[in-house]
Amino acid sequence: MCGICGKINFNPDFHIETILIKKMMDSMSHRGPDDEGMYIFKNIGLGHKRLSIIDLYAGKQPISNEDKQIWIVFNGEIYNYKELQLELKNRGHIFKTNTDTEIILHLFEEYGEGCLEKLRGMFAFAIFDGRENKLFLARDRIGIKPVYYTITNDAFLFASEIKAIIQDPSVKKIVNVHGVQNFLSYTYTPGPETAFKNIFKLQPGHYLVLKNDKFSVKKYWDIDRYYLFSNVLKKKELETSLVEILIESVKLHMISDVPVGFLLSGGIDSTAMLSFYQEHLNKDIKTFTIGFEGQKFEDERLYAKIAAKKYGVEHFVSTITDQQFFNFLPEYIWFMEEPIFEPPAVSLYFISKIARQHVKVLISGEGGDEAFAGYQTYRNLVWLERIKRIVGPAKNSIAKIMHQADNIFHNEKLKIYAPLMNIPLESYYYSRASSPASFFNSHLNQIFSTDFLDKINNDGVNNPFCEYFQAIRGGSDLKKMLYVDSKTWLPDRLLIKADKMTMANSLELRVPLLDHKVLEFAAGLPDSQKLNGLTTKYIFKKILRNRIPEEIIKRKKAGFPIPYADWLHKNQNTVLEILSDRRTIEREIFNKRAVQSLLIDQWINTGKYSMEIFNMITLELWHRKFIDSNN
Repeated sequence: MCGICGKINFNPDFHIETILIKKMMDSMSHRGPDDEGMYIFKNIGLGHKRLSIIDLYAGKQPISNEDKQIWIVFNGEIYNYKELQLELKNRGHIFKTNTDTEIILHLFEEYGEGCLEKLRGMFAFAIFDGRENKLFLARDRIGIKPVYYTITNDAFLFASEIKAIIQDPSVKKIVNVHGVQNFLSYTYTPGPETAFKNIFKLQPGHYLVLKNDKFSVKKYWDIDRYYLFSNVLKKKELETSLVEILIESVKLHMISDVPVGFLLSGGIDSTAMLSFYQEHLNKDIKTFTIGFEGQKFEDERLYAKIAAKKYGVEHFVSTITDQQFFNFLPEYIWFMEEPIFEPPAVSLYFISKIARQHVKVLISGEGGDEAFAGYQTYRNLVWLERIKRIVGPAKNSIAKIMHQADNIFHNEKLKIYAPLMNIPLESYYYSRASSPASFFNSHLNQIFSTDFLDKINNDGVNNPFCEYFQAIRGGSDLKKMLYVDSKTWLPDRLLIKADKMTMANSLELRVPLLDHKVLEFAAGLPDSQKLNGLTTKYIFKKILRNRIPEEIIKRKKAGFPIPYADWLHKNQNTVLEILSDRRTIEREIFNKRAVQSLLIDQWINTGKYSMEIFNMITLELWHRKFIDSNN
């Protein structure tokens, strides 16, 4: 696990300055404190910061082939690298290290761009091929590892983190109005855009080829075709196959030359990963959980303790306070690099900090809900769409009744679902993070300043989710939602958080449930094996009934709760200080009076607009950290 970066000047006579590549690398020191390396030749510069996980003493990067014509910088882990190494040795390749990095290099020599089909793991890497004067930049299928790029008039730059790219003075830090509006609408920025104008994410399952000053981006993998067929195995065979593939994935994700631990949330997914590990590897392991001081609701500690006791692991528990939360927010922005609504990311940072004292690799249960339909949103909307089809034209009358009932009872679910009765799924499902009824979408003209609205209109805002619905238009409602989330919410919010917060502590996070073989199998399951009546994650829970504690199986879905709403209320002065500051007002993003009204309503109706207020704070702190400063 590492940080990679590089620059290619289009004019071969403009040589790369060593000091720039060094600055790019230094900005990502947290990603790789163990070692660093550079390859600089005329107009080509590659940089690497290393976190040593496999072949600790011989894996220095960049690594070249035998004639030093091809060079690679790599971030991630290839779990089937030993199998691939044997295959390549049989084809005559000679290796100087025992790293997965060198495997990719030789695969590229053997198969060119087709090397990606062979890889099983998480990765972002760049290969410079001096024979063809070509750069090959690739990202893993799911988007577990990030990589960003920009193209200026004179050069192409890429890096694991945006902060490395903006070390180059020629890269201007300009706000992407479209990206900001997407963040406020969806709570993150979906798709290739970022909050920085002209800085892009390479999309999951894609690679980029740069030759001279021309580049192209191509897709090499997508899960859509797996959603469009149903596995024909019988129920018992499906269960057996799922257990086998999960065991295989957990075993592969344990490959390491350094200590490995488990992030134990007390939920089904992380407990399942631990159960498979203990059953089939049966070695001492450490687990880590975090809770919140003075919380008024149930956090993860109780259920994590139950799981830790069952499997006899060494368990570490930590807590954070509201002051730690608020004090960390500027650093949260610095590590996340983009405005993203993800309060649990702060928790992940602090538990990673504790875990790093004991291990260098963490296993997480991230991705199980997206693979096996674990969110209640999926269940509720599938049933809503069924009801709409059953009642037909009567849905208009039902919508009116629901609106009237909401006005009387002020029921939160009525408020959410009543407006959706007359709208097709494709028009309202933005991902499980947002909806047309969200505050920033439904109060567009009230909350934003006239100046910002003009910028949005001139920028040509579009719905980034349309193409994903089109790609799977033959699928069921459930499959459509799962596919949309796999392309947006998962890589652009959850996995960004997972990567940035763990790497901030020089810690590698691995996610066995997001192994692409697991996801392909899950995508092909019949809907009834994921959502059965009112039961979410049906087959997943079924295979775990005799493996994990009953209290965890039957536990109501809680996500990863963090009492940020209570903490916002407790720290009203801090919130007011940020949102009423002169700098905030002069940005002219929000209508000043609307913000004041929002804050008053928040304090009177405790927590009513906590998400919106946290989003506005996040956006302002991002401006201060990246746009206003000289970082």
